Amino acid sequence: MALYLNDKEVADLLPMNECVEVLDKAFADAGAGKVDNQPRNRIRMPGGFFHFMVASNQGQGVFGYKAYPSFAGGTKMVVMLYDYETGELLSCMEGGRLGQIRTGAASGLATKYMAKKDAATVAVIGSGFQARTQLEAVCAVRDIKGVKVFSRREERRTAFAERSSERLMVDVKAVDNAQECVEGADVVIVITSAREPALLGEWLAPGTHVNAAGGNHWMRREVDEETVLRSEVIVVDDLDQAKIECGDLIWLEPRGTFRWDMAKELQDVVAGRVDGRPSTDSITLFESMGLALEDIAAAQLVYTKAKAQGIGQELPF
Repeated sequence: MALYLNDKEVADLLPMNECVEVLDKAFADAGAGKVDNQPRNRIRMPGGFFHFMVASNQGQGVFGYKAYPSFAGGTKMVVMLYDYETGELLSCMEGGRLGQIRTGAASGLATKYMAKKDAATVAVIGSGFQARTQLEAVCAVRDIKGVKVFSRREERRTAFAERSSERLMVDVKAVDNAQECVEGADVVIVITSAREPALLGEWLAPGTHVNAAGGNHWMRREVDEETVLRSEVIVVDDLDQAKIECGDLIWLEPRGTFRWDMAKELQDVVAGRVDGRPSTDSITLFESMGLALEDIAAAQLVYTKAKAQGIGQELPF
C-alpha cells in the first residue's frame, strides 16, 4: 500500500548530506541517459497559477511529479512517487520541506563540483525560508569557517545569523549591505525574489563560486550582466527549463552578450564531461531552477527510509 508522509516526517528522514548524495546519483543517472525530466508547466488560474513538474529516472526505478498552486492564500505542494516498472503508487508526500531541502542540496551539489576545494567563507544574499538550506548545503560539502548575510530587513538578517550560527555551528554575521557581504567570499549564495540584480559582478573576487537559486521566472534577475560575463563556467540544472525560466540569462541573450551554448548542464559536470572549476581563479556560476528530477530523487530516499522504519500512514489503495 502507498504511504502518506507529512512535512515533518519528510524533513526528519531527509538530512542534507544524504540529500546531496542522492542528487549526485540522480544527476549521474541523467548524464548516463537514464532520466526524462520535463520543464515546469504553469497554468494561469483566476486567482493565481497551478504548477506541475514531472520526471522519471530509470536508474533509481521511479517516476513521479510535483504539483502545487500559488494563490494569495499560500502554496501547498504535493509529491507523488511511482514504481518505474509497475506504475504502482509508492507514496504521496507533502512537498514543502522536501522542496526546501532539495533546492539547497542542488546548490550544495554544484558547490561540490564548482567551488574551490579550500573554500571557507560564504556570502548569503537573502534570509528567507530557502536561504536556510542553501547555507546548510554549502556547509555540508565544504569546511566553512565564516559566513556573512545581507537582506533588506535588518531584523530578518539578524535572526537568520543567530539561528544559522547555532544550528550549523559556524560564525554567521549580519552585515549592512550586499557589497560588504560579498567581498572576499569564496562562495556566494543569492536566494531572493528580486526583479533587479541583487549581486553585482564587480564585487566578486577571483575564484568565487556563485549559486543563484531564487530566480526561476523570466521576469526575475538576481545577478547582473557582469556576473555572467566574468563567469568562466556557467552551469544550469537543465537547459530546457532554464530557457523558459532563467531571467538572469534570458535577458542577456537579445543583447548578444550571452548564448545558450555558453551554458552547460549540471549532469555533464557530475558525469565529468565538463570541468566545473578550470582553475583556482575561475569565477563559476550555477543557475538553479529546481527540477522534478530532484523532487523524485529526494522523495525516493524518504520513501525507502520510511518503509524501513515504519513511518507514515498507509493509504487505502
